[in-house]
Amino acid sequence: MTTTLYIVRHAEAEGNCYRRIHGWYDARVTENGLRQIAALEKRFQDIHIDAVYSSDLCRTMTTASAVYRPKGLELHTRSDLRELNMGVWEDRTWGEVIEFQREQYDKYCRCDPAWKNEGGESRDEGRRRIMAAVLDIAARHPGQTVAVFAHGDIIRCLQAEVLGVPTAEMPELGHCDNTGVTCMRVEDGRAELVFRNDNSHLPPELSTLGRQRWWRERDNVMADANAWFRPLEAKREGNFYLELRREAWQGLYGDLEGYAGAAFLDEAAEQAARDRRALWCAMLGDRPAGVLQLDLDRDRAEKAGYIQFLALVPGFRGRRLGPQLLGQAVSLYRSMGREKLRLLCAPGNGPAQTFYAGCGFVRTGSRPGFHGPLDLLEKDIRV
Repeated sequence: MTTTLYIVRHAEAEGNCYRRIHGWYDARVTENGLRQIAALEKRFQDIHIDAVYSSDLCRTMTTASAVYRPKGLELHTRSDLRELNMGVWEDRTWGEVIEFQREQYDKYCRCDPAWKNEGGESRDEGRRRIMAAVLDIAARHPGQTVAVFAHGDIIRCLQAEVLGVPTAEMPELGHCDNTGVTCMRVEDGRAELVFRNDNSHLPPELSTLGRQRWWRERDNVMADANAWFRPLEAKREGNFYLELRREAWQGLYGDLEGYAGAAFLDEAAEQAARDRRALWCAMLGDRPAGVLQLDLDRDRAEKAGYIQFLALVPGFRGRRLGPQLLGQAVSLYRSMGREKLRLLCAPGNGPAQTFYAGCGFVRTGSRPGFHGPLDLLEKDIRV
């Protein structure tokens, strides 16, 4: 009896947006990912499904809700449907591995069979794992139709295994969009592909690949920027910090009335002296591109992490670096056991309000500011 399987990649998640490496690292779906899930639900509303399986990670289980909830089915989770284990790369930025492990990064991009990170798994190992998992699921549901929710790289491993494509030639299979669908049939332990990587349910404005350029312009300097982070030396790089502080203040209020640059710098230096993780410089290659300042003690009792200052150098704006600064804050605070991320934003700062809303922040109150009340914005970072 023939089993039909719809293999679905998870919706857009933090790793996709923050440009961080998430294999087995558990992460949330983004706001755009939630919209993709709604589109995926419409796609499957008239397709009969007998069972739903997912990897045991948050981003796939959340995406699977597009099918199992409206159809009243149970969600079965399996760890062998997880993404490739990225080992020591887990939750590092792509910019960092490009900057400091370029040879290993190039091997990864080429699907070199010799690529394997310490503590991780190779693509050949991933191919064997995912094929065994899918054949086992098919054997449990003879003659039925099953939805299986997994991850981009491991789905490409599955496609290569079914098609007999050698690991070194896997780049020719291309990339699957978030919530992209692959269909396969399995009969008597033999698998064939019906179609793969179909994202026709996504309008262009929801497509992750449609909004990102890295996958088609890797050698183009205008392709999406991948940042890496290093501690900012407040004293040595004080002028850089102050330029961004001054520019941000003037852009917000229209003048420098009330601006206290020396006090801002002293506070940043004091915070960094207590804990170097409080002050970061975002780097694009060898160029400083932005600043992230965190108050690691503020709101600790409420299990919240606080962003005190976030800014990009004007020439680096519009290159999707802003979410990557937020990603650095989320990564750090999550590792510290914080459950929320907070910051203050002027209610009249339309661009900033739009940006933070798009990143999942909601207004939860207000705090006094020099030129009037500031909105307290908050984002849930639990997984």
